[in-house]
Amino acid sequence: MKLHCEPNLDYQLQAIEAVCDLFHGQETCRTEFTVLKESASGQLSLLENDLGIGNRLTLLDDQLLENLHAIQLRHGLAPSSSLASFDFTVEMETGTGKTYVYLRTIFELNKRYGFTKFVIVVPSVAIKEGVFHTIETAAEHLKGLYAGTPFDAFIYDSAKLGQVRNFATSPQIQIMVMTVGAINKFGDEQQAQTEEADEIARREKSKNVMYRPSEKTGGEKPIDLIRATCPILIVDEPQSVEGGLDGKGKKAMERMKPLCNLRYSATPKQAHHMVYKLDAVDAYERKLVKQIEVAAASVEGGFNKPFVRLLSVSNKGGIRAKVELDIQVGSGVARREVSVEDGDLLEMTTQRAVYRDFRIGEIRGAKGTEFLELCYPGGESFLHIGEAYGDVEPLAIQRQMIKRTIKEHLDKEKRLRPQGIKVLSLFFIDAVEKYRQYDAEGNKANGDYARIFEEEYRRLAIHPDYQTLFQEVDLTSAAANVHEGYFAIDKKKVGGKTVEIFKDSKGEGTTKADDDTYNLIMRDKEKLLSLDTPLKFIFSHSALREGWDNPNVFQICALREMTSEQQRRQTIGRGLRLCVNQQGERLRGFETNTLTVIATESYEQFAENLQKET
Repeated sequence: MKLHCEPNLDYQLQAIEAVCDLFHGQETCRTEFTVLKESASGQLSLLENDLGIGNRLTLLDDQLLENLHAIQLRHGLAPSSSLASFDFTVEMETGTGKTYVYLRTIFELNKRYGFTKFVIVVPSVAIKEGVFHTIETAAEHLKGLYAGTPFDAFIYDSAKLGQVRNFATSPQIQIMVMTVGAINKFGDEQQAQTEEADEIARREKSKNVMYRPSEKTGGEKPIDLIRATCPILIVDEPQSVEGGLDGKGKKAMERMKPLCNLRYSATPKQAHHMVYKLDAVDAYERKLVKQIEVAAASVEGGFNKPFVRLLSVSNKGGIRAKVELDIQVGSGVARREVSVEDGDLLEMTTQRAVYRDFRIGEIRGAKGTEFLELCYPGGESFLHIGEAYGDVEPLAIQRQMIKRTIKEHLDKEKRLRPQGIKVLSLFFIDAVEKYRQYDAEGNKANGDYARIFEEEYRRLAIHPDYQTLFQEVDLTSAAANVHEGYFAIDKKKVGGKTVEIFKDSKGEGTTKADDDTYNLIMRDKEKLLSLDTPLKFIFSHSALREGWDNPNVFQICALREMTSEQQRRQTIGRGLRLCVNQQGERLRGFETNTLTVIATESYEQFAENLQKET
């Protein structure tokens, strides 16, 4: 299967025009510079073909500001008071083709103004792989739109610095893709000129080859070759690229001395000179992404009967206990830690009728013998620390969430499979060991989540509602074949053989293990869309946090808590793209494109509100 690119989507053309019109009045020109080459004897010489070619801006600042104001007026955006920086922001909701837009913008800028040198800076390996995969799949499409204009695209690799030299000397469009991690470790590289002895000392101390002279770049620092081209930087998700308080990513990009920074993001923290905006609400109202719905996964008895867990007892300032109770919170119920003492009525504490006539009795705080007496109609219970009254089965909530995800999946599969649409579901879990475990010899075994998944899948597979999906399926093996995990991988020697072990990842996308995992994910992207591929349910810890976008994800189940808005946006974003059929053609309409989110209460509320005006 090959995914189709659509060349005439109005909102994408508007985003491309907004950036290109910044340079209205710019001459078609370039700058040239000399590039030295180191001979075998160590002598530096200038060869005929060692002429560097770079971008050149001829517009004055006031002309650029005038263009910026015209664009902002066109799109109803607040005008910039001054040209404080050469940073320009395009906000586009995840799933609306942000990567395609900036790749096409590269070719349009070249066509109109002759710009040839572009560096795409991304925050993680996942996005790097995703961007390069898009370049590969869109190459034929772009050449068709731009009369076969030749271009070179490559992922920056510190072991292949000859590519950087070619980047500087080639007259063709050059697109270098790199993670910010490749440039945000400076060593002792300084901007100012110093004496030769200091230069040698810095050369020895700096570990990042980007900032060290190399034979492969003619004895020059790779960063100096890039600087000399005056590249246009395309920053994908700048809020993640620039870094936290240290701002190392921002400083690294400044050291590249770009002609300008084109910032593309779904959730920009700082909208430097906004030129185009398509937010979550706009994308939803224009039906450019899937509609989000929330599915509750209730547990029988989960919040429907009194629950009390004793956490601790304290003698300071009177004997009191800390307990967990199910508290009424707004329109819902949440499990909260509260402090209680002898005589407290739990109906008043929780504001819930299910606790009527439940009260706290004696609390004993002597070390080693702590307990709490819970009094209720018909008797009492004595809880020691860690014990609970009215608790549900461990993992009962997770079981119901997994079951609901499978049910939603099968319901959509019944409806969409006849249209040639492969349905995928994505689980985000809190620990890899809950999905996959290993014995002492490295043999694989199911963790709790995988075990529960297969149990619930088999139960639903024999349900009368889904018989049409399983008529010719061997149910003894089907459950094991339809799910898999994408995690960082460790290779370990076990019993004299090398085995691959799944492991938790910090989700930063910067390790070799992450790199291997993301390569696999991107290589399988189109394969996963085929109805001939049995894999339908994907488990991930954080490997699929960002950068992996498969258009046929219809269910997202968050089995781990998502604390920040950015985390929640990233995970939901994995399922927002409009789906495709077996011909790779994009299908539209909410009757087909609905993303179901199965998650905890706080996440559910966030998902419900994402596509609403606030």
